[in-house]
Amino acid sequence: MRAIQITEFGGPEVLTVTELPDPEAGPGHLLIDVSRAGVNYADTHQAENSYLAESALPLVPGGEVVGTTADGRRVVALVGTGGYAEKAVAPEARAWDVPDGIDDRTALAMVVQGASAWILLRRSVHLAPGESVVVHAAAGGVGSLAVQLAKAWGAGRVIATASSQDKRDLALELGADAAVDPGEPDLKAALIEANEGRRVDTVLEMTGGSVTDQSLRALAPFGRLAFYGMASRKEPSPVRPATLMSHSTTIAGMWLAHVFQLPGDVMRTALGELFGLAADGRLRVVGGGEYGLTEARRAHEDMRARRTTGKLVLDPSR
Repeated sequence: MRAIQITEFGGPEVLTVTELPDPEAGPGHLLIDVSRAGVNYADTHQAENSYLAESALPLVPGGEVVGTTADGRRVVALVGTGGYAEKAVAPEARAWDVPDGIDDRTALAMVVQGASAWILLRRSVHLAPGESVVVHAAAGGVGSLAVQLAKAWGAGRVIATASSQDKRDLALELGADAAVDPGEPDLKAALIEANEGRRVDTVLEMTGGSVTDQSLRALAPFGRLAFYGMASRKEPSPVRPATLMSHSTTIAGMWLAHVFQLPGDVMRTALGELFGLAADGRLRVVGGGEYGLTEARRAHEDMRARRTTGKLVLDPSR
């Protein structure tokens, strides 16, 4: 089968098209003929071995696929690694049937980006009706869905940030009440102004560096910030517990892999709600571009350069 393989860690240049033996599914696993593979920002960290879970070489990157099993089921699955290929193996417990009417891109967007937005809002910041929420990178995969979910769940005011006017316009089209350039010199003041002069209740943050620092300073008493990525690869300033106490603020971290340690089938609950909203037309996946498997390097280059919006996918057939 054709696949993308990494034999040394680095940037997009290490993604190489190669021929590999077909993987074999052992007990409790499914072999999937991949129709589309998802591309996530985490994949860029996986390629350079800077992700939360350490990578080992040689490596076929890619953590999510949608396709067909040997018995004809159409499933979307989390595979950990091995997704950038014509065939992939997934644990049965991390594969979910795709409802009729849900296309490949939507299925892939929901299993990582949608589920992440769902967990961030429901479990990390516990968004309550009427509260304000700042969604950074609001034109991205998680952000574009988080804006829509926050509105659907009764947020009082949704404030999006995005790096270009086109992206800010997209966030407004998706339902954000205001859109801010995260490069504003005084981002704290810009966020408070966008919230009609009030400090903000919740923040979903995946940039790092000064964006995190200024977002924390914009929080209202009992405000919550959920940190789920560091696209800038810049560490925020250290936070002292006394500082949190003096402002009654909370910082949460979220890594989707931990959802499987929660009691009950939280992932199935999340996907059930997300697929239902998508089927009803209340949740729209923003297409971020489809690349052939041979174009995986360009997909990573575009994502790292912030030239993309929404959900990126690879087509293994080309």
